[in-house]
Amino acid sequence: MDVLDLARLQFAVTGSLHFLFVVLTLGLAPLVAIMHTQWALSGKPLREGMTRFWGQIYVINYALGIVTGLVMEFQFGLSWSGLSHYAGDVFGAPLAMETLVAFFLESTFLGLWIFGWGRLPKALHVACIWIVTLTAYASAFFIMAANSFLQNPAGAVARGDHLELVDAGALFTNKTLVFAFPHVVGAGLFTGAMVLVGASAYNLRRRTGQVQFFTKSLRTGVLFATLGIFLTVGFGYAQFGGLQDGKFKDASAAAAGAPLASMMLIGDLLMFVVLFLMLPLIYFLPRWRWTHPLLVAMTPVPFVVAILGWLAREIGRQPWMIWEKLTVADAMTPGLTPGMITFSLVGFAGVLGLLALVDYVLIARVVRRGPPDPALRAAGEQRSPALSY
Repeated sequence: MDVLDLARLQFAVTGSLHFLFVVLTLGLAPLVAIMHTQWALSGKPLREGMTRFWGQIYVINYALGIVTGLVMEFQFGLSWSGLSHYAGDVFGAPLAMETLVAFFLESTFLGLWIFGWGRLPKALHVACIWIVTLTAYASAFFIMAANSFLQNPAGAVARGDHLELVDAGALFTNKTLVFAFPHVVGAGLFTGAMVLVGASAYNLRRRTGQVQFFTKSLRTGVLFATLGIFLTVGFGYAQFGGLQDGKFKDASAAAAGAPLASMMLIGDLLMFVVLFLMLPLIYFLPRWRWTHPLLVAMTPVPFVVAILGWLAREIGRQPWMIWEKLTVADAMTPGLTPGMITFSLVGFAGVLGLLALVDYVLIARVVRRGPPDPALRAAGEQRSPALSY
């Protein structure tokens, strides 16, 4: 492989691994916020246990996902300085806003939520997790705005050897953004809900004793997975109205055109298989033990579909880094060698792969341990007997 192909492979691998964390964070955040709200309004111990249990899984994934995001940032300076030079004034603006939101607002209020158990007033504590959710989606919005600029460089004009932003409104109302963002929201909701479904089915299969807890969690997961599927598919197809002429049809992508379409069709098929297997059985699924291994096996489906969708969006733009403005080859850092890219590829992929493994192991341990002893609680707080279910 030449240096360009290696650089593209590096970004595809690291971007895909990072997105696995992002899509789960976007899905679990609103679910935990809804559970916490229900607990605050009803005072039911079951809702409290669900909030604490699924909340700690969210915290694990968020913490490790932040680290993978830092690895992603290194690539722009190492491999894509041509992009930074040509479009940094425009492309960098939403990325900077995302960093401010994620590293300051989101992490601050998540910290308040984590350490606020038993200390903050009930309403303020609930508000913290909703602010975390809103800032998570704001962060995703800015990332999608930056990516949509690559797809359609709206709001910018060329000034000499670089682009300048002249219309911020056009940047944030980009035709490739308005449907792509809710599409990602739906994908996240589908992913988070399927983690609830798979983990609940696993524990119901084991007959761990928390039947009511995991039955309620499973049904909640099925409900929101259904909503997520409809959002993902609906806004996914709506995006085709904003595609540039020639996308998926360029000479360099002609050979990949059919496979790209087959990515997308397979993804839709997988989602609808999940939907039609689960939705009609929403009442019976917790009781039919033969369905539990099937539901556990379905848990990776939204992650696979998310990666396929991301690859379709990015590969279809080739050979352009910025559509009809900057090619991928021109966006690369000059002077890179195959050895240099291979070294960084192995390093980045190794770090991200290790973080993904740690994330899986930690979440799996929480799922196996079950809800009776949640980690989210105030210092010195004793477990309530009601949480044993």
